[in-house]
Amino acid sequence: MFSNKPEPTILIIFGATGDLAKKKLLPAIYRLKSLKLLPHVFSIVGMATRRLDDAAYRAYADEAVRKHCRVAVDNGIVGELLNNVWFISSAFDDTDGYGALAARLDEIDRAVGAPCSRLFYLATPPSFFPVIIEKLRASGLSAKTANGLPKIIIEKPFGTDRESACALNELVLKDFDEEQVYRIDHYLGKETVQNILYFRFSNGIYEPIWNRRYIDHVQITAAEVIGVEDRGKYFEEAGTLRDMVQNHILQLLSLVAMEPPINMDADTIRWKKLELLRALRPIEAEDTPELTVRGQYGAGIVNAESVAEYRAEKDVSNDSQAETFVALKVMVDNWRWAGVPFYLRTGKRLKKNLTEIAVHFKQVPISLFTKTILAGPESNVLILKIQPDEGIAFQFNVKLPGSAKHMEKVTMDFSYKNAFKADLPEAYERLILDCMLGDSTLFPHKAGIEASWEFITRILDGWENQQPSKFPNYSAGSWGPRESDALLAKDGKVWRNE
Repeated sequence: MFSNKPEPTILIIFGATGDLAKKKLLPAIYRLKSLKLLPHVFSIVGMATRRLDDAAYRAYADEAVRKHCRVAVDNGIVGELLNNVWFISSAFDDTDGYGALAARLDEIDRAVGAPCSRLFYLATPPSFFPVIIEKLRASGLSAKTANGLPKIIIEKPFGTDRESACALNELVLKDFDEEQVYRIDHYLGKETVQNILYFRFSNGIYEPIWNRRYIDHVQITAAEVIGVEDRGKYFEEAGTLRDMVQNHILQLLSLVAMEPPINMDADTIRWKKLELLRALRPIEAEDTPELTVRGQYGAGIVNAESVAEYRAEKDVSNDSQAETFVALKVMVDNWRWAGVPFYLRTGKRLKKNLTEIAVHFKQVPISLFTKTILAGPESNVLILKIQPDEGIAFQFNVKLPGSAKHMEKVTMDFSYKNAFKADLPEAYERLILDCMLGDSTLFPHKAGIEASWEFITRILDGWENQQPSKFPNYSAGSWGPRESDALLAKDGKVWRNE
């Protein structure tokens, strides 16, 4: 799975009793431990407002690992991990709490007989990011230690628009160099997302045709069956454009469309992605009705069960205008992609869980079969499947056996799970380990964050002065609003709803 092992580390989790820590971080750390990928000296110090002592938090972490880990839990391994888990009960703006945290970190260093690398993980609501960063500075915890510079991981969303993202970057970079900052986007930890670059640049058959001469258009879909669940309060402020498109979807777009790098170094990859983001044609306010679609789910049937509309969800206004679905038509103004549309869509309460990139190649210039075949050949499609079944598929046309008048579309299908007979690493397993190793390849750069927000903020500004379609405008369990289909129909294309 991985080859390197990091140096002795203390992982400090702010928000250590939240859903992210419980469902993702603690199980991922256990998994790294079970695979012998954690350093031989590794500790966790959690901080949260809940009134727990070390023993109570160890019990909390034990339950989280057993309930949410995707593999069977070994009692000996989880016990060894929990022996090095500690907890600080404190508000995030309480100076005394950071004093207690500093004392605990020094105590751990003394106990192991060497200074440990410090990795601060901000797994809190975004409103606490500036508070924690300021307190780390005031308490001296962001300063260089005997074992080097500490690192900081910041969860999404990184800002709410370009202005706030720039302000947060400015704040964190007062005390941390860019090389110390890891802005996490868990989509980039998925195996198939990482494989996009390997697929494109290690196979001679595809890169020569990866351009406007051969590709008709690209569709990127990130569909979810679930609703907003218990995130209604957050979603009312964020909406899908901020929650999904600014980070996950634009990251997928940048990987599939970026120019070839000269090497696979982190900085090289990040600057190529930035170059692509800067080439996106801005969607100005007057263009939003033509190039963007907003949706909000109504009641419907999902997995044979009736589900409520978005406005009936917990902490959601009964006249909410927050979008739970977004579709965009995006153009890339560079030599490679001039004239090739990228259609992006993402939403909740859709028909199935599906994240994929579908590259639609151009039709053959002249059909040889107009008079003899009842239905002409369909366009070839390459599908990079990200979830739930990671893999790659290619659709092409063949003659139907036994018939002189029929052509059939068939699929060559590669599955990671079937090909390698192994569990793929979870995104957070890969990302946490990369942070400890100091590998920033899968983490957005400051400039990349600001470039993506610049693109998204223009759309937000356009929406602000335009009323959305009457919400709700699509039924739960469907593929989204009709306007989304019309977005492609204007160009003579259809979504790949398979």
